[in-house]
Amino acid sequence: MKRRDFLRNSIPAAAIFPAIVDGYAVKAFNGESPLMRALMNPAVDTDHVLVIIQLNGGNDGLNMVIPVSNYSGYYNARTNIAIPETKVLKLNGNAQTGLHPTMKGMQTLFNDQKLNIIQAVGYPDPNFSHFRATDIWMSGSDADKNVTTGWTGRYLSTEYPNYPVGYPNDTMPDPLAIQIGSVSSLALQGPSINMGMSITDPTSFYNLLNGIEDPVPNTPAGHELAYIRKIAELTNQYAKRIKEAAGLVTQQTAYPDNSLAAQLKIVARLIGGGLKTRIYMVSHGGFDTHADQTDSTDTTTGNHATLLSEVSTAIKAFMDDCKYLAVDERVVGMTFSEFGRRIKSNGSMGTDHGAAAPMLLFGKNVIPGITGNNPSMPAGANVNDNIPFQYDFRSVYASILEKWFCVTTADLETILFRNFQSLDIINDASCTGKKPDNHDAGDNLISTYPNPFTESDTVTIRFTTKGDHTLIQIIDALGRVVRTPVDGQYTLGNYSITFDNRGLPSGAYYARLQNGTMQQVKPMLKVRG
Repeated sequence: MKRRDFLRNSIPAAAIFPAIVDGYAVKAFNGESPLMRALMNPAVDTDHVLVIIQLNGGNDGLNMVIPVSNYSGYYNARTNIAIPETKVLKLNGNAQTGLHPTMKGMQTLFNDQKLNIIQAVGYPDPNFSHFRATDIWMSGSDADKNVTTGWTGRYLSTEYPNYPVGYPNDTMPDPLAIQIGSVSSLALQGPSINMGMSITDPTSFYNLLNGIEDPVPNTPAGHELAYIRKIAELTNQYAKRIKEAAGLVTQQTAYPDNSLAAQLKIVARLIGGGLKTRIYMVSHGGFDTHADQTDSTDTTTGNHATLLSEVSTAIKAFMDDCKYLAVDERVVGMTFSEFGRRIKSNGSMGTDHGAAAPMLLFGKNVIPGITGNNPSMPAGANVNDNIPFQYDFRSVYASILEKWFCVTTADLETILFRNFQSLDIINDASCTGKKPDNHDAGDNLISTYPNPFTESDTVTIRFTTKGDHTLIQIIDALGRVVRTPVDGQYTLGNYSITFDNRGLPSGAYYARLQNGTMQQVKPMLKVRG
């Protein structure tokens, strides 16, 4: 584990990031940033890929995955938007549950045994603010903890010690993670820096491949921007690596015309081109359906139906493309939304912010079927009633990390802060007997022993300094500096100190070394003795 958001002065690792030049909002490649240089080299020698699809706004899970076995309860709670039972898409081997009629692509994946529907995923004490709920899902934290790192960022930091020191390198020439459609999110934030890069939109991607620069205004700011881009073109090895990978894929299968499909088409192309990138994040917005969720004359049509159709057709096209490119064995995908909707619809033919909702896990290596039961609903549901969660969303994360990325039990506890239920949702045969890969790169400047440690253990911190001011901070999972065992002038050399951990609660910590412009972060785990 290494890297944290507390060093905001190290620019977030985004290949394309927002900047302001003389008042103009621009996006440019930063070839000079150490983060950017690090980004130019990431990835691991495993070939497993996770594609995360965020459904922004709070998807209505009850109209997506329909509880046929309790159709009367479902219909009575939302008569003005309920999907007619005769229109619900049937699933092979499961008469209890069906899909929205626009989701024929997901129906096909389910029937082809490439889809797992995880029912009623949520967490205790749900938060119904879009921003806060999104942070909870991105960070993998408890609802009452404001964690400043992301679950995938902590995973990547564990998998790639010392990042960005020593990256890129021969075994990891590619980005650790790529987010398409926005700047790198909290989910990719590691203990020290963001572990991912961003491609702001599909147009930027294709302009990059074709050597096309967005036009700049004929003003001093425009000339500055053109200069920045020129320098970036000369220094950005990372863009070169993306071009090389994309250039190896000259033909793909057909995709529908929607924004999610455009993002997934890029993901398939980069995977097919051989990038070792571990995690891709894409998103699709518009799911905050408080009003006019369906058409008044036909509840199978309307805003939500269009969104679900776009999600379904995009994922199906992506999976078809992965098969065509012969990479479908490598890919698992998942959907999530910051929350679900209430059981009962409102008077505006919509639904209000709710609690638990289903997640979709897709790929050739998922264990197909339905995990969990149709949600129970009270006979006389009112506007305040929520679906209780059956599965903590971090159990889904833990199961993917354990069974797809082969993360050890000890590392799981460090990444997710405690143990979570392991679900039978993904084939773990590829992890059987597998030892964790060692992806250390660069010099190890700080280490702790023992790790994990208990209250009674004597913890030794060893570190290397190039001289002058040297700082070591112990940082907790919330990003707070809780101890500062070293803060002073040192001469060049190797040192060892004893760290007094008495009084620190059990949990995940990070030992951060700062020496001049160099910084490095290592994970620590305190357990009960």
